[in-house]
Amino acid sequence: MTDKDVIICRCEEVTRGEIEEAIRLGLTTMNEVKRLTRAGLGLCQGKTCSRLVSDILARETNRPLQDVKPSTCRPPTRVMPIGVLASLPSDSE
Repeated sequence: MTDKDVIICRCEEVTRGEIEEAIRLGLTTMNEVKRLTRAGLGLCQGKTCSRLVSDILARETNRPLQDVKPSTCRPPTRVMPIGVLASLPSDSE
């Protein structure tokens, strides 16, 4: 196993080599890397891998780590019974 084979995003099984290749293709932001490689889109929503991805991005683009902005994130969704939504007061009431 080489450094390129090390899994950075365990949820999506994205390797260091895949992230570095995405950066070599011209991607320069966390959002771009996330879209192409899916790193940070798994069950943990980047809680495990985002720091590693940002470290790689900073190193490969020769930027200070503080210049690498975090990727956007959305809160996880939860399944709920439709009755819960139906019982909420509407704006017209």
